[in-house]
Amino acid sequence: MSLFNDLFHFITTGSIAGLPTWVIMVVIFVIGLIVGYLIHLFLKIAIIVAVVAFVAAYLGFFGLSLSALKDMATKYGPIAYQYGTLIVGILPLSVGFIIGVIVGFLLS
Repeated sequence: MSLFNDLFHFITTGSIAGLPTWVIMVVIFVIGLIVGYLIHLFLKIAIIVAVVAFVAAYLGFFGLSLSALKDMATKYGPIAYQYGTLIVGILPLSVGFIIGVIVGFLLS
């Protein structure tokens, strides 16, 4: 029980950069909610775009080939990986953020 008492004491009396700890925790949770909502929205849009692209390819408006996709993945893959790593490094990976992402994804 001492661990929980120490944790509760830190949350209620501590400060980070002059702000109370609970304020930082709430801000991180709200950022998680927003990110979860945006991920859910992006997935909806990505599914719609993929269906439209496959229908357009089926009807012959443009062609999809694995070699073209492989070339694009080779060209843009490292750049996407670099920016993804940068974003993950910036985001606060805490329990509040993860819970916020899950709640934002499920409630959107």
